[in-house]
Amino acid sequence: EEAAEEEEAAAAEEEEGGGEAANEVGKKAKRRLKRLSIAELKQLVSKPEVIEPWDVTSADPRLLVNLKSLRNTVPVPRHWSQKRKFLQGKRGVEKPPFALPEFIAATGIEKIRASVMEKENAKKLKGKMKERVQPKMGKIDIDYQVLHDAFFKFQSKPRLSRFGDTYYEGKEHEVQLRQKKPGVASDELQKALGMELGGPPPWLINMQRYGPPPSYPNLKIAGLNAPIPEGATYGYHPGGWGKPPVDEFGRPLYGDVFGTAGAEPAEQLAPSLSRDNWGAVEEDAEGSDDEEEEDEEEGGGGGDGDTASELSADEVAAGISSVASNSSLPSGLATPDSLHLRKQLGAQRAGTATPSSVTDGAQTPESVSSAQLYQVLQQRDAKVGGAAFGSSHTYDLSGAAPPPSSSSGGASGAPPRPGSSGVALALDPSELGSLDEAALKERYEAAKAAEKEATAPEDVSDIIEEHERKRARKQEGRGRR
Repeated sequence: EEAAEEEEAAAAEEEEGGGEAANEVGKKAKRRLKRLSIAELKQLVSKPEVIEPWDVTSADPRLLVNLKSLRNTVPVPRHWSQKRKFLQGKRGVEKPPFALPEFIAATGIEKIRASVMEKENAKKLKGKMKERVQPKMGKIDIDYQVLHDAFFKFQSKPRLSRFGDTYYEGKEHEVQLRQKKPGVASDELQKALGMELGGPPPWLINMQRYGPPPSYPNLKIAGLNAPIPEGATYGYHPGGWGKPPVDEFGRPLYGDVFGTAGAEPAEQLAPSLSRDNWGAVEEDAEGSDDEEEEDEEEGGGGGDGDTASELSADEVAAGISSVASNSSLPSGLATPDSLHLRKQLGAQRAGTATPSSVTDGAQTPESVSSAQLYQVLQQRDAKVGGAAFGSSHTYDLSGAAPPPSSSSGGASGAPPRPGSSGVALALDPSELGSLDEAALKERYEAAKAAEKEATAPEDVSDIIEEHERKRARKQEGRGRR
């Protein structure tokens, strides 16, 4: 009984599993039935060329195709559906060595570097170790002008990828068709196809039978929608151009195959478009006046220049006088005939320069005061004596001219220089009324004595005596030895 119950339970489980599997298969079948076919999807969209086989399996195929057909959209890289990892197909492929660009290789750097490397390899271990400790510089020496021309004259721009251009395996091995044009057969292609010089292409017969290629509706093909070259003939003989495609009435089907139609009219703008200018550039009045004045000065032969040259002297004088009479300058500010910027030395120092004290512009303060630039003093021999910094000669200052002094009373207000005969006194303005000549003299004597005491040389006699005693002791010690 227990075994029978287990068999019944297993059968029930199998029936339940089979029902679930049937339900799953039913769901997949329903999805396939609801899914659009590739032909139906291509009929529903405006750009069927972007559709790929797996686009119909997406949740919303129309939205996907619409996004793919938009401008500047970047496609998903091709290797998204590959089972292998990215670039696994390049394993074991020998990687080519790096090649210098042409403008750098033209400088000869590769040959120079190869010769230097050859010398390095020829060295022994001892020379290599010495070179490592004390390396030599300047082995690769190239003219700077050659490098300048290479990078600033002959440098070429490298090929760059476009927007949205992603890399995939084998892309570098694809043929670049940028230099190829449809309908133009190169010499290599003509030679490979066995075409005669100026002969028809081998696909012309099929095009005349089935029509021009739909991918190039505006392409002109001789013998199909354009006249054949001069000297060529239609026919199926070797070098013949087949049969021109015409209808039952002898009219060309695809274009002017006989060359009887006139030239195509140039494309014209729609009559609704306006040809009026959008605006005009404003002319600068001041700039035009300046240009006219420059033209008059340079040319000198225009009508205005002739009129100006014909003015008489009386008219010019009358114009100058009218300008002078209408001047807005106040009286007393008339411009003098000549202006001298140099003044007398005394007037400059006292600060009382007047227009009458202005000297000639060619004179200088030194020439006005007739002061000597220098004076040669007589030298005398003297003894050093007991001074610490004494000199073996002195100068006779009795015949020296006194330095130029300012006006009496110190009108300049500058303090007396050190070593001059003047003495600076500090007076209180409140005491000026009670001071008499004797008090001023007493203050003067006191200030002079204080200045003499301050400027008196320092007494260094004790230092000199100490120095002499030390020298005498040293001499005595040497004599004893």
